[in-house]
Amino acid sequence: MTSLPSSSFSTTRLLLHSPTPPRTTTRFNFLTMVTRSCLDDSSALLRAAQFTVDTYVKSGMVVGLGSGHASGMAIQHLGRQLRTGNLKDIVGIPMSVASASEAAKAGIPLDTYQDSSQVRTKKIDFAFDDADVIEEGTLVAIIGRRKLQSEESIVQEKSILNAANKLVFIIEENQYKDGLEGSVPVLVQSLNWMPTAEEIEDMFLGDAEVWRRSSIGLAGPLGGDYPLVTREGHNVLDVIFTSPIVSLAEVAKSLDKVYGVVDHGVISKIPCTVVIASQNGQRILDKLTADIVS
Repeated sequence: MTSLPSSSFSTTRLLLHSPTPPRTTTRFNFLTMVTRSCLDDSSALLRAAQFTVDTYVKSGMVVGLGSGHASGMAIQHLGRQLRTGNLKDIVGIPMSVASASEAAKAGIPLDTYQDSSQVRTKKIDFAFDDADVIEEGTLVAIIGRRKLQSEESIVQEKSILNAANKLVFIIEENQYKDGLEGSVPVLVQSLNWMPTAEEIEDMFLGDAEVWRRSSIGLAGPLGGDYPLVTREGHNVLDVIFTSPIVSLAEVAKSLDKVYGVVDHGVISKIPCTVVIASQNGQRILDKLTADIVS
């Protein structure tokens, strides 16, 4: 298997053409600028999370509670709405241990979700979640790029998203783009994972590389001595695209045909809405048209 090309990180210095520039002042201004930018991004994401809850969640709903920064904000706001009486009789279905913990602290009643006959009889009215990236124009999303924490499951997260009658992803502007690059996480059977990885690499030869995810840091393409094993007993392959992806849906179809692939982090669902956090307000995109509808 191939390895990623080596990369190095360099620091670019800004040279000021003035004698003995005030070093501490320059640094202070830079830090102030970064801090303000982070605060602006966070406040925009908070407004988008609050908008999602206020617009789509109604009393009596069973709600899938997503994982990630935006979802955490939405969970907190949902808890406040329950405490103030603006919403009633909400049941949350957490997609991860982190979202379950956040929901419990917010006072949201919880129920479990398992991919079984029990699940199929349980109606999930609405679900919200973060996405790593969303493909412009198609609203096909990628989840699972971030490091999985204990007891987290791409399979469960994806099952809840697909089971929901209505789905909303909450993202920032830089996560909505065309010509996606980067990784697509793929769950594979741990036994004889290597032939599966080689078939995937041959399928995308020249456009992507395949690394088995390690449970501890970066351990090379084979995952080192401690490859990540999910709670279902699967390995995670990161299919790292170094060329722009022409169609994320076609990538998903190709992966579905590979023997040994259990699932992957590509989500394509109808109906689906994307709420994009912006300093100028929320942009709302609908799956059916991928146009701004409000």
